[in-house]
Amino acid sequence: MATSLSYRRMLEFLNSAASRRFWQIVPRQQFHKTTSKMFANEDDFNAAKERVNLLKEDPGNEAKLKMYALFKQATVGTCKTSKPGAFDFVGKAKWQAWTNLGSLDQESARQKYIDMVQQLLDEQGVTVDGSTTAEEARSTEKFKTLNVTSEDGVYKIMLNRPNKKNALTFDSYNELVKALDTAGKDPTIVLATITGAGDYYCSGNDLNNFMSATPDTMSDMAKDGGVILNKFVSAFIDFPKPLIGLVNGPAVGVSVTILGLFDVVYSTNKATFVTPFSALGQSPEGCSSYVFPKIMGRAKANEVLLFGRKLTADEACDRGLVASVFPDDKFQKETSRLVDEYAKLPKNSMRLSKNLIRSNDKDLLHKVNDAECELLVERWTSDECVQAIMNFFTQKAKL
Repeated sequence: MATSLSYRRMLEFLNSAASRRFWQIVPRQQFHKTTSKMFANEDDFNAAKERVNLLKEDPGNEAKLKMYALFKQATVGTCKTSKPGAFDFVGKAKWQAWTNLGSLDQESARQKYIDMVQQLLDEQGVTVDGSTTAEEARSTEKFKTLNVTSEDGVYKIMLNRPNKKNALTFDSYNELVKALDTAGKDPTIVLATITGAGDYYCSGNDLNNFMSATPDTMSDMAKDGGVILNKFVSAFIDFPKPLIGLVNGPAVGVSVTILGLFDVVYSTNKATFVTPFSALGQSPEGCSSYVFPKIMGRAKANEVLLFGRKLTADEACDRGLVASVFPDDKFQKETSRLVDEYAKLPKNSMRLSKNLIRSNDKDLLHKVNDAECELLVERWTSDECVQAIMNFFTQKAKL
């Protein structure tokens, strides 16, 4: 049985255990003392109590218990209450945290409480007026090929080249790496989603990436592309928080293979999934050579990876690549509802659980990624691949 404490309940408890008087928030610098002899006055302490409400995220049970214990020690003194009953898990956790402070004097407890609140605010980037530096940074962050927003713990990444069916350029790869890195490090983010702008989810790799290559530069360009792809796939392997794919339309190539590294994928019924590697003289990437047989079975995975079979949304769901399929006219509403629900779940629990689930395969996934990228670099410089891409553009020009 869990011993988790509701953050709202903790705030209500702290407020009910102390004065109801509204205290004016004092400047931040008053919280920082230069010597151990300079203890906080009553105004400092009550201002810290009010500042707890400015925290943008749950600081976790350990921090909440410590704050509770310091608050009780500062206002009541040494714990002299009886230990709660065996089944009062929350009460026992609070009692133990308070008891562990021993004979710490009230002035010291008051100062430690103030320091702890300020430390939590600093860690979350919360300023005096309650805004966060992380939010300010995101508001000024610009991407050329993505539309990125953040709200209520959800980091939303939208592929934003609708006139090109959201095909991925080298800039797209690098920007997705940057966006995932930002979301992974931001303490206010609970989970991330990826979707596409317009009617397409993503039409895969933009083959124009190769059009500037010459016989003299093709080898170096292929190697550089392999490095970019390896870094891109690694960002998905290593992403520490839940990652949800919202496939709003057709998906092609790498945008399909990378879905195997998402934690859950939802699709509109108008979506299709195809990986035309053999037709283009290329080979699988995104760890799909390992993940797809694992989730689909070898034969069904080979239909997709070797022979380029296009899957409908329902077929992708039956094969385990997609978790649920929604009618196109309800897709945005239904997936938004689910994402909002997931964002309210205990984020540390989800993060640790994901780490546990992925830990058995993580090293192997990186090895698979390395091997896939190495083969692709060889394929990109092969006569077979170059001819297949030229044929693609020739056929496209005839349309």
